[in-house]
Amino acid sequence: MVIFFLSAVMSFHQDRGDPRAGLPPGQHGSSQNYRLTNLRPPPPQPPKEEEELLKPAWIRCTHSESFYSNDPMDQVGDSTVVGTSKLRDLYERFEEELGRRQERAKAARPKWEPPKTKLDEDPDDSSSESDCESDAEGSTCSSSSDSEVFDVIAEIKRKKAHPDRLHDELWYNDPGQMNDGPLCKCSAKARRTGIRHSIYPGEEPVKQCRFMNNNAGKLFHYRITVSPPTNFLTDRPTVIEYDDHEYLFEGFSLFSHTPLTNIPLCRVIRFNIDYTIHFIEEMTPENFCVRGLELFATYLFQDILELYDWNLAGPECDSEASGCPQFHFMPRFVRFLPDGGKEVLSMHQVLLYLLRSSKPLVPEEEIADMLQWEELEWQKYAEECKGMIVTNPGMKPSSVRIDQLDREQFNPDVITFPIIVHFGIRPAQLSYAGDPQYQKLWKSYVKLRHLLANSPKVKQIDKQKLTQREEALQKIRQKNTMRREVTVELSSQGFWKTGIRSDVCQHAMMLPVLTHHIRYHQCLMHLDKLIGYVFNERCLLQLAMTHPSHHLNFGMNPDHARNSLSNCGIRQPKYGDRKVHHMYMRKKGINTLINIMSRLGQDDPSPSRINHNERLEFLGDAVVEFLTSVHLYYLFPSLEEGGLATYRTAIVQNQHLAMLAKKLELDRFMLYAHGPDLCRESDLRHAMANCFEALIGAVYLEGGLEEARQLFGRLLFNGENLRDVWLNYPPHPLQVQEPQSDRQLIETSPVLQKLTTFENSIGVLFTHVRLLARAFTLRTVGFNHLTLGHNQRMEFLGDSIMQLVATEYLFIHFPDHHEGHLTLLRSSLVNNRTQAKVAEELGMQEFAITNDKTKRPVALRTKTLADLLECIFVTYVRAFGLCVQEFILNQDWNDPKSQLQQCCLTLRTEGKEPDIPLYKTLQTVGPSHARTYTVAVYFKGERIGCGKDNFPQMAHQKRFIERKYRQELKEMRRERERQEKETDEVEEGRK
Repeated sequence: MVIFFLSAVMSFHQDRGDPRAGLPPGQHGSSQNYRLTNLRPPPPQPPKEEEELLKPAWIRCTHSESFYSNDPMDQVGDSTVVGTSKLRDLYERFEEELGRRQERAKAARPKWEPPKTKLDEDPDDSSSESDCESDAEGSTCSSSSDSEVFDVIAEIKRKKAHPDRLHDELWYNDPGQMNDGPLCKCSAKARRTGIRHSIYPGEEPVKQCRFMNNNAGKLFHYRITVSPPTNFLTDRPTVIEYDDHEYLFEGFSLFSHTPLTNIPLCRVIRFNIDYTIHFIEEMTPENFCVRGLELFATYLFQDILELYDWNLAGPECDSEASGCPQFHFMPRFVRFLPDGGKEVLSMHQVLLYLLRSSKPLVPEEEIADMLQWEELEWQKYAEECKGMIVTNPGMKPSSVRIDQLDREQFNPDVITFPIIVHFGIRPAQLSYAGDPQYQKLWKSYVKLRHLLANSPKVKQIDKQKLTQREEALQKIRQKNTMRREVTVELSSQGFWKTGIRSDVCQHAMMLPVLTHHIRYHQCLMHLDKLIGYVFNERCLLQLAMTHPSHHLNFGMNPDHARNSLSNCGIRQPKYGDRKVHHMYMRKKGINTLINIMSRLGQDDPSPSRINHNERLEFLGDAVVEFLTSVHLYYLFPSLEEGGLATYRTAIVQNQHLAMLAKKLELDRFMLYAHGPDLCRESDLRHAMANCFEALIGAVYLEGGLEEARQLFGRLLFNGENLRDVWLNYPPHPLQVQEPQSDRQLIETSPVLQKLTTFENSIGVLFTHVRLLARAFTLRTVGFNHLTLGHNQRMEFLGDSIMQLVATEYLFIHFPDHHEGHLTLLRSSLVNNRTQAKVAEELGMQEFAITNDKTKRPVALRTKTLADLLECIFVTYVRAFGLCVQEFILNQDWNDPKSQLQQCCLTLRTEGKEPDIPLYKTLQTVGPSHARTYTVAVYFKGERIGCGKDNFPQMAHQKRFIERKYRQELKEMRRERERQEKETDEVEEGRK
């Protein structure tokens, strides 16, 4: 009956000009006011001292000094300056002295053949592909957890064995490991596609730049700024002196071949701080040439930072052998002008500074004199070198940061080079954090601590065990071989100054993140074409494509980025709160469950800080089910509820949705973790199905139900005929009989006359009032000419609409809840018990149409009342806020079975798997449509009854809610008492 009423409401809105797509009235009325169009939190507003950094400033370049010509007769193509022969000589000198220095040093060393391991097997071996790409659902990858551990250990041993290592505690990067390198578990086929392999769909080669021009007419200039500036504004910046002025390094300029329009700001978490990378369009500085930018980029990113696999070029270019990168970067050394503008140092002066700075750190011929310097003079020199990046060409790693420079001589008879002291960080897999013994001990410690926290009585021996494990963990942390922080001492022999300090490297390590972000959003524009809909809120589309396994990364191999930051970044970065990594991502554990489920909904729509697509998938699942239900309902007017449900199940199942996702090529756009997680084809298909539902949810949020309906229809059918049948379904038979309206029948029908009272109570006037009558017609009535049938088919439709309305409401007003938490709340709202209660409050049982000739009041079953309510979703949605609040405060979402499962988990024995309660059916009574089951519960071999008071976790949950919402609970109890009193007074009045 509920569904029937729902169809009547649909008819009411259709006659008001809405498309006949089964659109709930809430989508055209008040619910538009709370539809959320931005799922990601807005970037943090910068403080006032940062606002100036984000404003475009008037800029100019320093003098060209005969290195550039701006004579129009010399210009070729889209440029404003062209390099002169003097600049060409500078480029050749720079390339010879600095650009090829690493290459010459490596060539002079003996060639090293690394030990052979499993990692050297042919990555394109057919067995790898066949093992991971079987279509059978039970297929598994050839790699297991044991083999993964072996691969990691083998790779570490190989790196340790390299003869050119600078120090045993310093780690280096190797080419060919952009995405975990030899540890990548993807099949040969998977390596040829996907964002995680740095393959961005829709990218096209960029047109070749003229290397000796600035190409100002074809490049778009942006200034890059990081907010907040914590860890990027240092007290030892890189400074270049020129023309009696100091030019401080402030970041980088980005030159793009395409305008960066419709691309949201880039956000990344580093040092437990949420950073926003701004790219601000500004007037282009003139005095540079593209070749100079590329020489500098190669020197900094490859020779110094060892970011060998950072792909700036993008797709293969139709250019010279060296290719033309998609982005160019220019270091910005600036001084502020009196009028508020900036003067940017010309690029040739930066290259000249690097050439001047390239000197031995301690020249061999001057070492004896330097050791005889006065202490004050030596301290001045050591202070100048402190924080500078020095390089030892050909070594691994090639460059490190100087934290101290000591000249202490331990043997007076032998002159030794001063010592470079570097404070670094050992990689996690080589410290206690990656030690299997430490991890095992840590897990047992956490389990025991949790068990004791939930134990009604803690024994003294258990307290001693916990203390012993704490002490054992502390001992492992303090071992020299396991500590994360390491002190490295290196001989200064062979090291060269670079003139670059850690602030340049710190900024440079943000550029891989930014280029990945830009390239990804540019490829999402290609996805817009496949979808047939262009998103205005670009972050919404990115969120729909983000799998829960994906985390904000470094834009490249995380290990490589960490190595470069440790070796060349700032020494002591300021760290934020560690909770930032899991503050909005953690969803498992009983305490997390209670904490999240105890939060009341927000009155105003708020963006969610959960940065993956599970919430969108929760919404999209309801949209897909609703669209399918509406179309099946109209296309098969003679099919009963069971048949419609069968067809709907076939359409909305994951296997079918994965096929639709494949048509959109979503696997090429998905963001998910690089590793063996989704190596199995079945896991990947499941992720694609969820991604498709999230995409439908995103389209629904921004484009509305009609856009989602059109997209779903286009994907379901390739042929136009079938697609037209699906999208343009016929009206309801009752609407066919009276196309305009059937309200003229009210005068001659007592049944319809009675329903006008109900219309007045809910505030809805139906154009086809017989649809409303059918909603109230029970199954026992059968076929009649007034309603043409009963309401069970409409109940099928109304159920989907109730699901969608409840889903959207919860999605918008509960931004902190994950998909599982939202499901618990929805099951509390959309169930027979709750719906029957609201239906009784509306007095719907008085309007039920039955075959009872006595016209006595009908006592309807809970299921029947719930069916009636599903039709009246307009009225029901107004009560959502109060209903959800009551469910949270009373913990109605936590059903008895879930509570029992939680309690059994807290009573598990240490070191053993938790005992799970077993259920046995003892008796079955009643007909098939109304059976009653008697079930017994067994725990640890014993039959248990009402023993909830024995579980401390339940008492903890109750106290938690009461402390948090003491005032709300009092008001709720007073309201309940008032309602009971009014009910008693009404009954006494009737008597």
